[in-house]
Amino acid sequence: MKRVAVAPRANLADRASEVGFDFHEIDGATYWDESAYYAFSLRQIEDHLEDPTTELAAMCLELAGRVVRDERLLTRLRIPEHAWGLIADSWSQGHQSLYGRFDFAYDGHGPAKLLEYNADTPTALFEAAMFQWGWLEDMLAAGKLPKSADQFNSIHETLIARFEELSRIGYIKQHLHLTCMMDAPEDRGLISYLVDCAAQAGIDATVLGIDEIGTREQGPFLDNADKPIATLFKLYPWEWLLDEAFGQAPAMKTTRFIEPPWKTILSNKGMLPLLWEMAPGHPNLLPAFYDDDEKREALGNRFARKPFHSREGANITLVDGDAVLDRDSGPYGYGAFIRQALVELPVFDGNYPVIGSWVIGTKACGIGIREDKSRITKNTSRFIPHAII
Repeated sequence: MKRVAVAPRANLADRASEVGFDFHEIDGATYWDESAYYAFSLRQIEDHLEDPTTELAAMCLELAGRVVRDERLLTRLRIPEHAWGLIADSWSQGHQSLYGRFDFAYDGHGPAKLLEYNADTPTALFEAAMFQWGWLEDMLAAGKLPKSADQFNSIHETLIARFEELSRIGYIKQHLHLTCMMDAPEDRGLISYLVDCAAQAGIDATVLGIDEIGTREQGPFLDNADKPIATLFKLYPWEWLLDEAFGQAPAMKTTRFIEPPWKTILSNKGMLPLLWEMAPGHPNLLPAFYDDDEKREALGNRFARKPFHSREGANITLVDGDAVLDRDSGPYGYGAFIRQALVELPVFDGNYPVIGSWVIGTKACGIGIREDKSRITKNTSRFIPHAII
């Protein structure tokens, strides 16, 4: 694993405009950064990233199956009691997942260590699936990469195949609604990309803002044309929805969701101690305990303190003895926390990369890399492409 400096494409802005990548810069700062790329060997990809992603995905499904039947664990995860039946039903009825992203600390030598699982509303999908692949093709055409260079990236075709499967088994019944907070450019971009993937799978789609969804006393949720929403992809966290009045509406039991309610278990960082308890010593896991559990003392004074619900590094604190190595503020400073053994991210040219490994359905199919000058990956962290050399 190496970080290789390279000249960005002269037509980068045009390439981004061609595909609607209008957030490659955010507030004037670089988000998509192709002034360098990360180079991997095929063995590093297959043995250290792809195989562990497949294994961890299966372990997480096993954990979800355990938790849905255990009120003690649902309570431990601070999941509201009114949602327990909804979650259990979605599991027993086989409600389907589309995607998720495991975030790893990895230095090229392995084993990769799981930092967290973005199981509900992971972003940076379009960048990893499409724009990163376009970069590879352009670099190969320009002779700036070896002719044999490749990329761990079958995300796009795997997404289309997954949509086809969800349609074939009737989970998506002809039409798919997709929603997000429309004032967020990255969210809109991801939704637009998924609409394109669904269309290539033969599925018609409607996009609407989360505030445009309505309900009646009976039946499914309704869109802004009063049409029933049979299946809804929501780029809106389960913990937010379950905390709102809509989260207890009768329509919650009628409309099918992507991601399904049982993903509430896996999108909660409180699952990390449960995963460690289920598979202690697993080479890809870090010891993790609840902040109020005496077992946390096993970590000593080197740990990452994380809220159960946090996104883009918000409210995470990295502690090393008496020193705070890094911390980030945010809106998640209340409620329950975990402590996870501190793992030092590798440093390349003063940058700390985190590997996001994508799983579509149950298939590991590609990676995307975010890096920052700080140890905590945030919403301002840059996306860096990769290649297999």
